[in-house]
Order: sequence, then structure tokens, then C-alpha cells
Amino acid sequence: MFLSRMENHCFLLFVFVFQAIFIVILYRSGPSRVFRGFVEAPQVVVVDYSKPHDVYTNLSLFTRAPSEDTMPYCSAQSPVLVGPLTITFKVLPSERMIIKRNPFVQSGGHYRPPHCFARYKSAILVAYRNQEKKLRHLLYYIHPFLQRQQLSYTIYLIQQVGTGSFNRAKLLNVGVREAMKDEEWDCLVLHDIDLVPENDYNLYICDEYYPKHMASAIDKFQYTLPYKSFFGGVSALTPEHYMKMNGFPNTYWGDGGENDDIATRIHLAGMKIVRTSPHIGRYRVMDYKEETEIPDPWRRPPSQHNTRKTWKADGMNTLQFRLLSRTKHPLYTKITVDIGYVPPFS
Repeated sequence: MFLSRMENHCFLLFVFVFQAIFIVILYRSGPSRVFRGFVEAPQVVVVDYSKPHDVYTNLSLFTRAPSEDTMPYCSAQSPVLVGPLTITFKVLPSERMIIKRNPFVQSGGHYRPPHCFARYKSAILVAYRNQEKKLRHLLYYIHPFLQRQQLSYTIYLIQQVGTGSFNRAKLLNVGVREAMKDEEWDCLVLHDIDLVPENDYNLYICDEYYPKHMASAIDKFQYTLPYKSFFGGVSALTPEHYMKMNGFPNTYWGDGGENDDIATRIHLAGMKIVRTSPHIGRYRVMDYKEETEIPDPWRRPPSQHNTRKTWKADGMNTLQFRLLSRTKHPLYTKITVDIGYVPPFS
């Protein structure tokens, strides 16, 4: 009995001494790689928007590795993230200048870090129709923004031709189908052309379990959601998420009401929406002007669709389009399509 008690005391003393030594080593020598993410993560997110940085800051630190044979994987957290970024639309950048400032972007708008193997591959999909000025502003900011995060990515521009009403959701369905022919993407980022992210900690990667709404704080809405189910602007879904909800609807022409449909079908598919923190998921809208009332398409539009009845028969499984061209430009891949035009509820 006496020996048993002595053994218990010795064991407890051993555990106490071991923990004390571990804590001393941890805090005197700094956290090891294993613990670094847990110890440092809460400290690195910068939300002081009064001190923004240029989006190209420190990108010159990324230089090409001598050989791919010895190239390491990228660090779990990029070393050049700074938080808030300076965003302005006063001067329209030229395509030549954007190309010059992004020397590692390859033909077709493809990029992979020159110094390490990327941990994530993201396709950036942008529905487009004759918006050249907005396109140049977006490209000027989004390329260095993504490079700061050490992602492997390609920017896809899906252009609608014809005189029919714009159909953003159907164009994004086309973009997903075409992009998946190029690569097994980890993440599909669906991006409005007139939104620019303000914080490089807003990581363009997917949530493992659920669709992620990234534009959770847009300046046009005073950095709040316009309504609870809003899923517009910028969102990130894995290919599995996208197919599980049958993609986006093909039948919304011009009214912007697809956002509510998308939010509903996410829930009908047994998933939920996760959102980037509004302190991080901040976006600037191009050519924003102060108005007393939110204009279309930002106002929540009335919907005549019954998503519960239509979502399984209106989406990727019924997508029809005519591919007119697929062209690699220096800063993006342009996919030009004829998606037809069916007047709503005709």
C-alpha cells in the first residue's frame, strides 16, 4: 500500500516536471512548426483599415526556385499577407502595365508560385459581358491578391454573346464545366466583376464541408448583409458542393434573383452556408455612388421561381450552350458562349 502511494506521487511529480520543461522550451525557443498555427493564428489577422497596404507589397520576395526537384511545399500561411489593402478606381490601369507587374502569370491567366508547390488550386470564374474597364480594375488587384496567398489559380472569363438579358448563373455553370476540363480544382470561386477584396486574409480557398459566402461585408451595403439569405458577390464551393446542389439555376435572366435560389438549393441539398467574418470579407464595389436607395440588381428581387420543385431539374444536369471560342489571353482565359435566350415564364 505504501509503495503504491509512493509510485503515484513519483508519477505525478514526473508529469509536473515534464510539463514545466515543455512550457519553458515552448515559450523561450518559440513555438514549433506543429504548434505555430495554433499559437500565432489569432494574432496575425489585421483589421485596422486606417493603415492599408499596396496590393503589390513584398511580392518581389517571391523568386523562382533553382529547381522543381528541390522546391518545398508552400508554408501553411503565406509570409507576405498584410491584411487591409489600398483600393482605388481613380486611374484605369492598362493591360500592358498589369502584365508587367505580374511577371509570373502565364498565358491564360494561370499562376503557380515560383518558389514553392501550392497547397491549394482555385479556379476564379467571372461572368462577363462588355465590361472592359471593370475587368481591368479587377485584374490589377486580383492577380497580386491571389499570389499573396500562394495559390495555384487560373482566372476564367465567361462571356455571353447576343442581345438577350444577362444570365450570370448560367454563365457560371458554363465556367465550371469548362474549367473542370483543365484541372481537378480544389475550389471554385464565383466572382462578380465589379467587386474587389480589401483584405488579403480573405483566403480564396473553400470550406471543407459547406459552401462559403465570401463577400460578407460590401461597402455598398455599409459593410453588412443586405438580407439574411444573400449569397451574391463572391462565393467559394468545392466541385463536390457544386454538383451536390446541381450547380446554379439556368433560368434567371437579368433580374439577379438567382442569389436566393442558390441559397435555397444549398439548404435543400443538405448543406448550410458558412460566411467569411465581416471584418475580413470586405469588398469595394466599382463606380460606387452614394444613393438613398439600393438600386437593382442589389435590391432583393421578387422571385416567381419555386426552387423546391425546380432545383433538381434546373442546373448542371440540364445545362445547354454553344461554345463559340476559348482563347488564352495574357491575364485570363476567355470562354465565349451562346447560352440562348428564353424569356422568363414565357
